[in-house]
Amino acid sequence: MKKICILVLALLVAGCGGRQTEELLGSAMVSAPVTEIAGNHSIFIATTRKRSDDPSKVFDRERSATLNYARVNVTVPGTHEAGRIERRSRGKSNDPAKYFMASDVVGYDTAPKFSSALSADIAARGGRVMVFVHGYNTGFDAAVYRVTQIAHDSGYPGTPVLFSWASGAKTRDYVYDRESASAARDQLEVTLRMLAQTGARRIDIVAHSLGTWVTMEALRQLAINGDRDLGGKLGDVVLASPDIDVDVFKSQMRRYGKPNKPFILLLSDDDRALRLSGLIAGSRPRVGDYKDAADLADYGVSVVDLSSVKGSDRFNHTKFADNPELVKMIGQRLREDDGFASDREVTDRISLLGQ
Repeated sequence: MKKICILVLALLVAGCGGRQTEELLGSAMVSAPVTEIAGNHSIFIATTRKRSDDPSKVFDRERSATLNYARVNVTVPGTHEAGRIERRSRGKSNDPAKYFMASDVVGYDTAPKFSSALSADIAARGGRVMVFVHGYNTGFDAAVYRVTQIAHDSGYPGTPVLFSWASGAKTRDYVYDRESASAARDQLEVTLRMLAQTGARRIDIVAHSLGTWVTMEALRQLAINGDRDLGGKLGDVVLASPDIDVDVFKSQMRRYGKPNKPFILLLSDDDRALRLSGLIAGSRPRVGDYKDAADLADYGVSVVDLSSVKGSDRFNHTKFADNPELVKMIGQRLREDDGFASDREVTDRISLLGQ
């Protein structure tokens, strides 16, 4: 009973933080000189969310039985600081010189149209794709801004693709989110297969929190179907703060098999969000705060302990993206092409940052 009371209190505290509006598109946009814009990014989107009745939100929390596709342009302000997402608060103008701003949303009503647009962008960017899979309690707008921030701060040269599953974007929706994640795994597999057919030569995956569970399930299914590395195109798989039961993760890795390139696991024993998840799961450890993670090396996982790395959120759950040095190092790892020696060197530097 004591644990339940602590959990409820923690959830209430988490929910008191004042949430951003879930609008992705604002009303009238203030114009800004090009010199005051740090970056302009085209984000391609495959999502299991339903289209929203509110056009400013684009997609909402409800589940869609089929994939929906879109592309959105997002600008990064010239005043941007690495690791941060400068967002407009209520009552403030839509000023791209100060805030991340989304515009020019294009919807695709069929998979072939989306695939065609993707192919053109991938070819123009050298054949690289980074798929980002967000975690629990994440609205569509927050997911778009997060993948933009990661692509910008990491200096990733390829095409950023957001796979967005139907998170309820509320702290109390944890069970809904887990079920939405389960419903999305087949569609992530479909998305990865589509990317492999677009002409991409390398597909990197960065997954966070509950999004790592969706990712591992999709990779497991690819392995079962005899295509675990997407025809040799699968690049780095970065699993940040995985919200996965340790025994479940080991089972997934056994079914997948030892990867050709070690999966990169970023964990931290001060991750308060995963501590709460573990309480809900009957006091079972999650992979993202697993204290005995050395044994995961046998499964083909490169473990990086970020316990001593400073994070900026009060739950220490987004260090992979909000620590300026770390997100840049992850970007350097992703930019390495196919040399295992250089890959290892960058991963070692990430590990040293954790120490």
